[in-house]
Amino acid sequence: MNHKDTGEFYVPDLCRVRAVFMLLITSELFVLVLAIVQARNSWIDWNYFGLLSLFVQWTTLTSAALICLLRPRLARMSVGRSTLTIVLLVVLDVFAFSLFADRVLHPGNGGDLWQTVAKKLLLAALIVLIVLRYFYLQNQWQQQREAEMQARLTSLQARIQPHFLFNSMNTIASLIASNPEQAEDAVLDLSELFRASLRTDDHLIPLSRELELCQRYLAIESLRLGSRLTLDWQVSPGLEQQAIPPLSLQPLVENAIYHGIQPRPEGGTVRIEIYPRGGFVYLMVQNPFVEPEDRQHQGNRMAVTNTQARLQALFGEPAVLKHSRQGSIYTVTLRLPRRTATRKDE
Repeated sequence: MNHKDTGEFYVPDLCRVRAVFMLLITSELFVLVLAIVQARNSWIDWNYFGLLSLFVQWTTLTSAALICLLRPRLARMSVGRSTLTIVLLVVLDVFAFSLFADRVLHPGNGGDLWQTVAKKLLLAALIVLIVLRYFYLQNQWQQQREAEMQARLTSLQARIQPHFLFNSMNTIASLIASNPEQAEDAVLDLSELFRASLRTDDHLIPLSRELELCQRYLAIESLRLGSRLTLDWQVSPGLEQQAIPPLSLQPLVENAIYHGIQPRPEGGTVRIEIYPRGGFVYLMVQNPFVEPEDRQHQGNRMAVTNTQARLQALFGEPAVLKHSRQGSIYTVTLRLPRRTATRKDE
């Protein structure tokens, strides 16, 4: 099995400072353990620790540099070949430094030189195999976790489809006889919404695209509610590329209409405010509060619950979806970390 790109390579990117730093810390802890075992009359043999630490750090840094330079080629190999190549690189590196260190520190020690070097090579090969096995298992676990998250996101996003499709089809059916042109426009708007719900591969999209979907949905609802529906948009500039899960704001707007506008004969205003603050972007949807009389819109509440689950899966704890009521105004606030949508997200 070949790796498709360097992003799927199971060995961490040793071109990054953080990865090299963690590798150095781990190797230093291993040296500390050997120095404690080596000590005879004290807790630790500091001379042995210093010399071995210098040797291990140099071999670790040079091996990491070689793997970093060869990473694009290693990533195109199978797991077995790349593992064998890395082991050979490290063993050759250890061999070169072992010869240099033993000839400088122990000149004339020719009898035991090759036996000492052979032990170091064997130990180095075993350690590298253990470390690579750990990297491989960690990579497999990460891929499984991402696959499970993708399946969960796909399932949650698919659940959003029925609740706006059913209501929109009712609106279109009522317009076919009375105003076929508006019915045709509504079909086009609905097709865009439905197309968006089918794009289950999109984890995140630009905020501008989500707002366009909301506007299409509101265009359909405006045909049904007429003058009973008033919209108040307050969107701060410069947030067009803010990353947001697809069909996450639209269910909140739909809830505002079905819980705050539809039950009122006089209708009301839905206010949509989006603004940045600190490292976050806030999306606020407000509508008149109406005391619920039944459970007929339980599906919409489920859509909000699903939206919250998707946010947690994609952003974790920084993403928050909360509800509040102040007098006769009901507010749903969505907080997202400030992040730009990229092509990789879509």
